Amino acid sequence: MNSFATAQSLTALPFPRQSFGKPLADDLYSQIFDAILERRLLPGSRFTEDSLGQMFGARRSEIRSVLTRLAHQQIIVLRPHHRPRVAASDIEQIRQTLHARRLTEIMLVHLASQRPLDLKPLREIIDQQRQCLDFGQRGAVLRLSGEFHLRLAAMAENAPLAHFLGSLVPMTALALAQFDGQIEDYCAWQTHTQMLDALECGDAAKAQALLNRHLDCLEEILLSLKPVQVQHRVTS
Repeated sequence: MNSFATAQSLTALPFPRQSFGKPLADDLYSQIFDAILERRLLPGSRFTEDSLGQMFGARRSEIRSVLTRLAHQQIIVLRPHHRPRVAASDIEQIRQTLHARRLTEIMLVHLASQRPLDLKPLREIIDQQRQCLDFGQRGAVLRLSGEFHLRLAAMAENAPLAHFLGSLVPMTALALAQFDGQIEDYCAWQTHTQMLDALECGDAAKAQALLNRHLDCLEEILLSLKPVQVQHRVTS
């Protein structure tokens, strides 16, 4: 497997595909992550593997695998002898995450701009994001925005940097899920489109400037948000 393929496998936030019967592993991950981003599973709330299995029609082993993946991304908190809990972001964690993301992602966009790029898949993600926005699908909008950034990062063909970004983007999405504003306040499909246009024209500096502006906007929103009330309810 080459470095580009490796980066994709490490960082992509998969989105649900139309399927019949039990969900595939990536579909199940997306469905549970969407439930968190849509606050059907609230920050701080506890649940059981069995309750999630009933909710999503999946086996306990499949739920456990997804929870382990989400725990690695710091979306879920797993502790021995405790029920799983949805993580709740604090201001300092958000600040550090955005700082690390800015340093990493600016470099990845610079590296990607030096390679021949097939931007069609990224434009398709933007189209999906716009469709989800039209239907008010908050979780999918957030997740697809992250997918855009991670797919673009994979094109830089630097697997370690892309992998690191893959640990930061889900945490950004979790923080945004606590923002009580309208989806349009942080939906960045217009900026995404402008970034692709700049890269298509070979204007790496403009693409990086647009990314910087986008991250500035995220920082302004996230550091001023009032998090939703942390829940200690247990879903049995």
